Amino acid sequence: MQIVYSFAVVLINSLLKLVGELMETHVCPVWIGYLLLSPVRKLFQNPYQILNPYVKSGMSVLDIGSAMGYFSLPLAEMVEENGRVICVDLQKKMLEKLEKRSKKAGLADRIVPHLCSSDSLRLESYNGTIDFALAFAMVHEAPNPDKLFSDIFYSLKNGAGLLVAEPKGHVDEAAFTKTISLAEKNHFIFISRPSIAKSHSAYFIKM
Repeated sequence: MQIVYSFAVVLINSLLKLVGELMETHVCPVWIGYLLLSPVRKLFQNPYQILNPYVKSGMSVLDIGSAMGYFSLPLAEMVEENGRVICVDLQKKMLEKLEKRSKKAGLADRIVPHLCSSDSLRLESYNGTIDFALAFAMVHEAPNPDKLFSDIFYSLKNGAGLLVAEPKGHVDEAAFTKTISLAEKNHFIFISRPSIAKSHSAYFIKM
């Protein structure tokens, strides 16, 4: 069992490093989306353990940079039949695969695919309606992180939360500290630094 665990550690570290290197100059390639769905990843970044403190039944949730839905489908289960998950991604093919996965899982009625642009999340129709937002390993990809945080802020209800996580292999502590400051500049209130494997993370609320 220890050998399997050690191999999994090496595998996930290599995957995260590869993703980080690709993000230097490119939006995440579609084929990487399949790797990010690997069951091995759950050994380190279990969606239910990460999100359970923040997500409740009936919520409206944003999954920003959803890709093929590693977090989206667990979120859809957690919000249950009266909730919804708006899955935001820049790439249509990612969202198409997410839709197929949600139908197979019987969760399509809770999943709302949402195609954004490189300069805007295009969330105006959701302003003031979102209970929780997740931005996992994507802020460093954004051409304009300031605009990103602004778009998220206006989509949230007062009192709603935002969880941001960035990969340690690609984003250092100094850069993540700047990310926290940028969120605060956009009126988010910093609450805590949750522990998420292989990640820098911060939780904020809108007041």
